[in-house]
Amino acid sequence: MKKTLLTRLLALSVYATALAIGAPAALAQAVDPPATHPYAQSQPIPGRYIVVFKDSVANPAAEAANLTRGLGGQLHHTYTSALKGFAASLPDAALQGIRNNPNVDYIEQDQTVSLNEAKLSSTQVQSTATWGLDRIDQTDRPLDTWYHYNYTGAGVNAFIIDTGILATHTDFQGRVQSGYTAITDNNSTNDCNGHGTHVAGTVGGLTWGVAKGVALIPVRVLDCSGSGTWSGVIAGINWVIGQATKSPNPLLPAVANMSLGGGASPAVDTAVANAVNNGVTMVVAAGNSSADACRYSPAREPSAITVGATTSSDKRAFYSNYGKCLDLFAPGSSITSASISSNDASTIKSGTSMASPHVAGVAALALAEKPATLPAGIASFLTDNATRNKLGSIGRGSPNLLVYSLGTTWASTSVAISSITDSTLSGRNGWNASATVTVRKRNSDWSIGDPAAGATVTGSFSPGGSVSCVTDPSGSCTLTSSIIRSTDSAKVTVTGISGPLMTYDASQNAVTEIVIAKP
Repeated sequence: MKKTLLTRLLALSVYATALAIGAPAALAQAVDPPATHPYAQSQPIPGRYIVVFKDSVANPAAEAANLTRGLGGQLHHTYTSALKGFAASLPDAALQGIRNNPNVDYIEQDQTVSLNEAKLSSTQVQSTATWGLDRIDQTDRPLDTWYHYNYTGAGVNAFIIDTGILATHTDFQGRVQSGYTAITDNNSTNDCNGHGTHVAGTVGGLTWGVAKGVALIPVRVLDCSGSGTWSGVIAGINWVIGQATKSPNPLLPAVANMSLGGGASPAVDTAVANAVNNGVTMVVAAGNSSADACRYSPAREPSAITVGATTSSDKRAFYSNYGKCLDLFAPGSSITSASISSNDASTIKSGTSMASPHVAGVAALALAEKPATLPAGIASFLTDNATRNKLGSIGRGSPNLLVYSLGTTWASTSVAISSITDSTLSGRNGWNASATVTVRKRNSDWSIGDPAAGATVTGSFSPGGSVSCVTDPSGSCTLTSSIIRSTDSAKVTVTGISGPLMTYDASQNAVTEIVIAKP
């Protein structure tokens, strides 16, 4: 379904014109041409680069340190989860050598990240549900000024990848957790800009929020002026993945909101995809250029949930990006939420920055109901339950879908085995038999569909007994059993497949059992 290099907050003031975002991508492979716009364009940072290693590199931190030190560079960030690589200041004379290094996949020039937003002078006060909350809990008009919800999002973690959060704001009720900053000032994760606090308020504020009990975790990648770098954004995603995969207490279930974007960046897209592969539902703003969202990152990333903005009259906002890379729309114009002016202040902002957190909040509600659901399942839930065909002027290729917060339809996907491959390993007292099982979703016509990640595969070896494994993002996992030396072969049979929102249809298996010969 989806979705270039600079990153900008995708917000507009109530009276601002559209914020267009774009930037050149230097030294990157297969990067789209830069988008143009009438506002301040992101600028390449002289001498500063993002270097992406090949997946085969075992120790990216050590490799980054050695490369940087040997070339007289300054290391800024090392990435081990979002992608394998690093960001550093490097002399121009070193670039060709890095490109020729067999461990390097590609290089991108780092870019500035900036905010183009006019601020309102007065504080707004809400007495009833804002129109955005009012709109997402009903499928038809007129609006009734009420916001209904069945869950609060309690137990769900919401990472706000933005300018930080004003943790002391009363609308957050002390639910702001410790987070991460890629910005080297003295503000830590505190929001000195206001954008991140407004976004967090829409995701999970008591008054202004969709998921009123969610844990809010600031990931500060933009500074007080709304400026930053793509390398800092990747560092933030890298930290999020670390929190989602840490042992023994991973911060899951989790949703992350990215109300920022820019020109096409393979590195940023990879980081977002890896967060999804590690269980984090990634919700991103479509962008404010009134252009095809497929030209921008992370909006173009297929695994992200990309959100366009609507107005209170159920039309696409004039600034909102559009196209086939969008998943759905949400309210984005004249949205009231928390302000950093004081601990109880509010303000009004507009943009796809404001639309995205509505969807992130609904994702948190869904995860509160079914915490084991994988990101792909949450994406399907959001689109399956969205209000259909109510929006006007949606733009060519856009889905006519408006997020709906009271959805109850959890579509179950049929899954089946597409292949089983064998391998063996000799031992002193016997041998090991292994069967790698690949599980795929089945399309409506029963053709092979996407990989089914997170499926529990159960099976039995004869001889050898019962075994199980869980499929990875490629839809595969391996069943293994130890076999005594005197046995010449073993038969492995898959006996079941289960998982969140999955229905196993054995009649559609390409294969169910194989015989493995002793090596």
